[in-house]
Amino acid sequence: MKRILVVEDEQHLAEGLRFNLEQEGYEVQVVDNGESALALLVGAARVSYDIVVLDVMLPGISGFEVVSEMRREGQYVPTLILTARGHSQDVLQGFESGADDYLTKPFELEILIARIRGLLRRGEWLRRSLPKVQPPAETEDSFTFGEKSVYFDLLELRVRDQIFPLTLMEMNVLRYLISRAGKPVSRGEMLEEVWGLREDTDTRALDNFIVRLRKYIEDDPGKPRHLLAVRGVGYRFVAVPPEQTS
Repeated sequence: MKRILVVEDEQHLAEGLRFNLEQEGYEVQVVDNGESALALLVGAARVSYDIVVLDVMLPGISGFEVVSEMRREGQYVPTLILTARGHSQDVLQGFESGADDYLTKPFELEILIARIRGLLRRGEWLRRSLPKVQPPAETEDSFTFGEKSVYFDLLELRVRDQIFPLTLMEMNVLRYLISRAGKPVSRGEMLEEVWGLREDTDTRALDNFIVRLRKYIEDDPGKPRHLLAVRGVGYRFVAVPPEQTS
């Protein structure tokens, strides 16, 4: 049974979520503030969850602050943010805080359940062995290019002596591009396959994720050599830049 932590201070909404998610077969725990959530997620008596459903407007610290602190403390449980603030800058702030998905209020229960199932599937997909673009250097759950190694099961990118923890969504984006190394991948394809969204969804979320991944991967993010833009299409991952090939 998958376990969900719901962080929501509107009691009627929280109890409605608990009831409906339990009807779907999930084990649900509800808290009504960010401090209680962090105690469960990163405190000494931390509890293991499969998904966190997190409201933004909470008493005390906000949902954005909760997910930021989670990530700083090495807690990478998939997190879906619920927000009444659906402007692009609010959505971007959620992703920049480390959230894996978001849903604006008011929302339909069926959509929330679909998003939760999607996050669970992404976690399972992430743990599958990497398609054989090239033989992984160390294990079936890793991929090495140059002085950089991606550990899919650990949600880590290692660059020489540095370790960069990645969120589930960051890793899903990177993994998808790596699995299609050398091939242009359209934004629409990424939205459908990674986010489970319609390919015509109006969002710049993918571009923002690429900017973040370049900061980890590229020696000069302003002159990328691995995560390349393909004009009018999307992006392409290149393991070995052309100037390094013989």
